[in-house]
Amino acid sequence: MDLELVTIGTELLLGHTIDTNAAYLANALAAVGAHVVRKTSVPDTPATIRDVIADGLARSGFVVTTGGLGPTRDDVTKHAVAALFGRPLITDETYLASLEARWERLGRGGPMPEANRTQAQRPEGAVVLPNPRGTAPGLWVEGAAGIVVLLPGVPHEMRALTDRELVPRLVARTGGTRVTRSRVLRTTGVPESRLADRVGPMEAQLTPVTVAYLPSFDGVDLRLTAWDVPATDADAALDRGAVALQDLLGSSVYGEGETDLAAVVLDLARAAGVRIAVAESCTGGLVAGRLTAVPGASDVFAGGVIAYDNAVKTRDLGVAASILATVGAVSEETVRAMVAGVRARFGVETAVAVSGVAGPDGGTADKPVGTVWLCAACGERVLAVQLGLPGDRNEIRTRAAQAALDLVRRVLRGPEGVG
Repeated sequence: MDLELVTIGTELLLGHTIDTNAAYLANALAAVGAHVVRKTSVPDTPATIRDVIADGLARSGFVVTTGGLGPTRDDVTKHAVAALFGRPLITDETYLASLEARWERLGRGGPMPEANRTQAQRPEGAVVLPNPRGTAPGLWVEGAAGIVVLLPGVPHEMRALTDRELVPRLVARTGGTRVTRSRVLRTTGVPESRLADRVGPMEAQLTPVTVAYLPSFDGVDLRLTAWDVPATDADAALDRGAVALQDLLGSSVYGEGETDLAAVVLDLARAAGVRIAVAESCTGGLVAGRLTAVPGASDVFAGGVIAYDNAVKTRDLGVAASILATVGAVSEETVRAMVAGVRARFGVETAVAVSGVAGPDGGTADKPVGTVWLCAACGERVLAVQLGLPGDRNEIRTRAAQAALDLVRRVLRGPEGVG
């Protein structure tokens, strides 16, 4: 089944609101075999809404919209759809009664405003999809031109209606026998081009699974997608693809889905029975912030030192002034000393240190902006690396924090983490 999505709201086109609804819908619908072939965003203009829905019906015969179903003057979607189908708007007395009961139950006082009463209107013949989380119901409008499903634009309301009303109705129509499903492997520390060089030669062997590369400051996610396959085969195909890529990429893969690298580090430390401390210069607390953002981090994370000034490196971490004078703060010798100092200060087995030139100023010919030194240690295992990171100040600091977490992950994994 092919269908189109139309997200409605002038705020989407102005950039004031990020369109998360389309992403949620596309994922939910693909999982039951519906193919989203086009997504369009339009303003709250009746003629524009009517035209884009008409175009979608002409192409695919099935359109799902979000937005424009509220009680205010810019909520005009159902008016446009009613006009498109040539049907009058009528009041659904059953839904109106439920709205009035909800108004009274919430204790808002006085009669329900007329604006809210309009939410009980629907194009004649439309099926009301009850909204458990709001007052604007969804609507299923079907006619000779095709099907239009109208969902509210408020994300938590749209998601509830998608899961409870839209998806089951689509499954009933299609049988849900052929689906499109995805899985994500998370990698870090390897550039997208290098990953493509390694993965490319084996992609044909993964059929019907395809691989997409999704780079970010934190690394490259690999999205595996099984396209239009029997539901019973989809997960098995994704399992095979994930295992093949994990075997190929080794320790570069640190998790699946929404896995947070900081959570992986904490779990590894917990399993090893060790605690972690951090010593940060250019990242200014970003590494510690990532770790402490994970619930339950306190049983593993001991603390850290933000040694931004060289005097703090010497006073609080014991970095020798001679090291700073001869090779500078951004050097292997300095980060090794920072690790040793923070381990001693907190009495921990595991630590990571980072020092670099984040810019926009401060770079030299020998140490240009983006030069970062990292060191991580766990017991007798100590790793130090130099990186040249791209981007502006914020990007360099973000990438450096991710790289620091990855380095401590590798020392916690032992010899297998180096590969």
